[in-house]
Amino acid sequence: MLNLDLMKAMNIRPISELKNRTKALIAEVVDGGEPIVITQNGKPTVVVMSAKEYDEIQGALLLAILNQRVASKGRMYTTAEVRKRIKESLAKARQGDGASVRPPVGRGRAG
Repeated sequence: MLNLDLMKAMNIRPISELKNRTKALIAEVVDGGEPIVITQNGKPTVVVMSAKEYDEIQGALLLAILNQRVASKGRMYTTAEVRKRIKESLAKARQGDGASVRPPVGRGRAG
């Protein structure tokens, strides 16, 4: 659910604009880097963002999940190990092999 206070600062457009100006809105998102919230019947429905920004958000989310799971098990990983695992997991997800993104079990250094 989108935070309505946060939405006030976002770029919000009706779905009719997306239908009528798809190519221009995509260029705006890619060139400007700002996501666009698309509304349907006045309510936020989807967010259009660049693939680069989506990948960055997914990487940050995965890192947060890994950190939470690692912290709960008392395991420590180097930054290089975490980045390598994130890249591998994102690459698998992009290939559509259906593999879920999970932290390694039983590997790592206690710290």
